[in-house]
Amino acid sequence: MRRPISPVSPPAHAHSGRSAWNPLTLALLAALWLATLANWPLWRAMAQLPEMASLRGAVFIAGFAAIVAALTLAATALLAWRWTIKPVLALLLVSAALGAHFMGNYGVVIDPTMMVNVLQTDPSETRDLLNLRLFASVALLAGLPLWWLWRAQLRPTRFLPQLGRNLVAVVAAVALIALLAFALFADLSATMRNHKSLRYMINPLTSFFALSVVAAEAGAKPAGPPLAIGQDAAAQARHAGEKPPMVLLVVGETARADHFSLNGYTRPTNPELAQRGVVSFREVSSCGTSTATSLPCMFSHLGRSGFESRSQEHENLLDVLQRAGLAVLWLDNQAGCKSVCERVAHAMAIDRSAGDVGLLAGLCADGECFDEALLRGLDARIAALPEARRAKGVVLVLHQMGSHGPAYYKRSPPNRKPFVPECTTNVLQQCDRDALVNAYDNSIAYTDHVLAQAIDWLARQRTAYAPSLLYVSDHGESLGENNLFLHGLPFALAPREQTRVPMVLWLPPDGESGRELACLRGRRDMPLTHDNLFHTLLGLAAVTATEYKPTLDALVPCRPQ
Repeated sequence: MRRPISPVSPPAHAHSGRSAWNPLTLALLAALWLATLANWPLWRAMAQLPEMASLRGAVFIAGFAAIVAALTLAATALLAWRWTIKPVLALLLVSAALGAHFMGNYGVVIDPTMMVNVLQTDPSETRDLLNLRLFASVALLAGLPLWWLWRAQLRPTRFLPQLGRNLVAVVAAVALIALLAFALFADLSATMRNHKSLRYMINPLTSFFALSVVAAEAGAKPAGPPLAIGQDAAAQARHAGEKPPMVLLVVGETARADHFSLNGYTRPTNPELAQRGVVSFREVSSCGTSTATSLPCMFSHLGRSGFESRSQEHENLLDVLQRAGLAVLWLDNQAGCKSVCERVAHAMAIDRSAGDVGLLAGLCADGECFDEALLRGLDARIAALPEARRAKGVVLVLHQMGSHGPAYYKRSPPNRKPFVPECTTNVLQQCDRDALVNAYDNSIAYTDHVLAQAIDWLARQRTAYAPSLLYVSDHGESLGENNLFLHGLPFALAPREQTRVPMVLWLPPDGESGRELACLRGRRDMPLTHDNLFHTLLGLAAVTATEYKPTLDALVPCRPQ
């Protein structure tokens, strides 16, 4: 009896009616998708350059797109294996969709500084960045190809032949890059030299390059505690009857010097400070264009150039003040102090475990607080500091939410919005320009109110302390000038709007401090930077240390001897 012959089962992929793909082919298709559609902000920026408004310019853009595609293929070809290619391409597609959204809609670029900002973004900041445009970008640039990618069948491959194909693809991609770079060298070198921001817009490769730089820098720094500074720090001896200093340093957020009416801005954004006899320094440059860079830099004794080139972490201004025996307290209404305050007493503006909810009623909601919350309960906070330290002086640092974008309208309470109508969305490109500026200026006007309230509180401390207030913002902000929004551009490329910051000083208006203020008003246009903060604060707190440089103390020329 003859046994029936079983039909030969077709390959698994034949049942689906779809072709099976080699992993390398998927890498090539993804490289083309990423180089063209996912890099639309780069192609838009290049198309707007005057030198590209010709046939030669169009040829150069096409050739540069081929270079970007080849770069992407070279970066992914060695990972083109059956079990790795889909996760790798999924990561690239999602990263590219996010990068395209922020570069295309806010004018930012992805460099190591911006990558640090991304890594340090907290949930509240993330929530402010979510909008329909972001979801649409992810859906179109990542969702569509991911849907196709996950349905694609992969052809089984043997190791050595696939390795050979992948290596050939890398060599071919590198050869194409070299050929195109040689053919387009004149235009390529001129464009990259004259428009440096373009090199940070190659999406998503620059994101991963920036991430690798951040990781390498973190790994290169020696482990262990930071190097101690101010080993000889000491509070200056006081004359009989002289009161210990109380310095209130307010670190602003995203405030622009040119939007302070104290500095000549035509809108009344500083009506309350104008009545309190403050001095506003009008030419102050920041240490960076983001909080992650500026905050640790402005508290460093190294200055911007030394801070950027450092090979070892150091202690900062707060450590020196504490080593001198003063009471130091950091209060935060932001996403943290970026490690600046970790060795001194510190707290958030709202502490639910301490029962602050009732105290801050009307100022906090959904985990966020208006900056007036920083001023609630200050007397109790100061009283809780060690008495022996308070006898030598108090330094209190308030870290504001300030004008943090893009949701500027959230930074001022409903009863403190003098400029209307205001932009009430985080999609800044959809806002009328005047409404956008109104929302931002409302946040500046609210900072004016908070600072005025802080000065009034300080004035009440004069029975026990010699008070002073210094306000300085960490960086500025772009509000649509040249199609740029927010902040974070590399410092060398950043416009003035992102690097010129307000700095305001208050001293008691009578006696020697009153004469000091009068002198400083005549010097309010002297050029200053964040480099001056370390030394100016030591001077205000009457602390001596080897690191203190009188030439960098902004108040020395007018300080009574």
